[in-house]
Amino acid sequence: MSELRVLSVYEGFFSGGARILHSDVILGLHGGAQEHAVLTVQGEMHREATRQRMEDDACYRSLTGAGVPVTALRRGTDAAEGEPFSATELAATARATAAADVVLSLKEQPLALLNQAGLPLRPVVVCLHRSDPENQGPALDALLAAVEAGRLRAGVCCAESTRAAYAAAGVPAELLHVIPNGVDLLRFRPDPVQRARWRASLGIDDQAPLVVFAARYAGMKNVPLFLRAARRFLRQEPRGHVLMCGAGMTAANPGLRADIDAALGDEPWLAERMSLLGVRQDMETVYAAADVVSLTSSSGEAAPLCLIEGMMCGAVPVATDVGDCAELVAGHGMLTPPDPAVIAAAWSEAAAGAAAFAPALERSRERFSRERMIAAYGTLIEQVHHGLAPAPAALPDPF
Repeated sequence: MSELRVLSVYEGFFSGGARILHSDVILGLHGGAQEHAVLTVQGEMHREATRQRMEDDACYRSLTGAGVPVTALRRGTDAAEGEPFSATELAATARATAAADVVLSLKEQPLALLNQAGLPLRPVVVCLHRSDPENQGPALDALLAAVEAGRLRAGVCCAESTRAAYAAAGVPAELLHVIPNGVDLLRFRPDPVQRARWRASLGIDDQAPLVVFAARYAGMKNVPLFLRAARRFLRQEPRGHVLMCGAGMTAANPGLRADIDAALGDEPWLAERMSLLGVRQDMETVYAAADVVSLTSSSGEAAPLCLIEGMMCGAVPVATDVGDCAELVAGHGMLTPPDPAVIAAAWSEAAAGAAAFAPALERSRERFSRERMIAAYGTLIEQVHHGLAPAPAALPDPF
């Protein structure tokens, strides 16, 4: 029997949880019963005050290193937003889709390309990772157009909040399937040795309360709220420290510098206990060194990968109530209102009581298994290929 050929289409390669997770799915499925390839619209992205070249991206390097072919339609950023696709780009897309049995669209944005007239008709599965489709601009229109045209055969939702939001936005409920996010449990685990070494490298005492904020510099992440909470936390915890990781989380970002100045006000010396680390490839070490993983988002989140990865490394999650955060945090950490004083107090309480949360975090590990997630994706892709994609409730447990 020949391998099932799957093409994933990305808007571009840039640092973010959805791309990390989707690339991990591809790596888990490629080379078995399925053969995967990636087509990216952009070969270079300028986001979060950071220019991100495809070739520099960790996901790109992992995919190509595993033998997954990656093709870019536009290698630079010269094309203006909304600019029509050229005949050359459409021809390349037609060749790529003709060679596939099933097409996966990472989020809604690539559907603007896949909806173009004249492309080979292949069943499309869209992978949805947000809880606010109404804030996706023309991408939601492209999604609904794909539904209307009959191209869309299934939508993978990473969270129940995602399924509910997209159903409310007009996507037929029978097309929407929830496959919870999962992570590599061998990589993301408590590691006392790495915790001690990494803290020592930053000059942070082993007993000092340490909060990590892993997010890209984007409005939905509500960085100003995090920084206001950080001021209170650092003031009330003389040994406390805050780490900020992700695209744009560097001193080279003038927007972040301005946010820090505004948040710290007349206490600028508190910044001495704030580390801006940017994009990291060793997040398992960062999380293992932390006591708390925090998220202060105001919108958009579904099942944030940073909370899952941090929890699996032993960090206590503290998050605002967006998307499925309440379900993820329940029993494992703390949910807060968007109030800096409450958030700072929760960080202190979570850091002091981390040992009490440890048993629940350990018991939940299988729930967040990468293998379970990948098997579920593989099953759904095969069912779509054979025209057997079930209603959401009928999707079988792969184990």
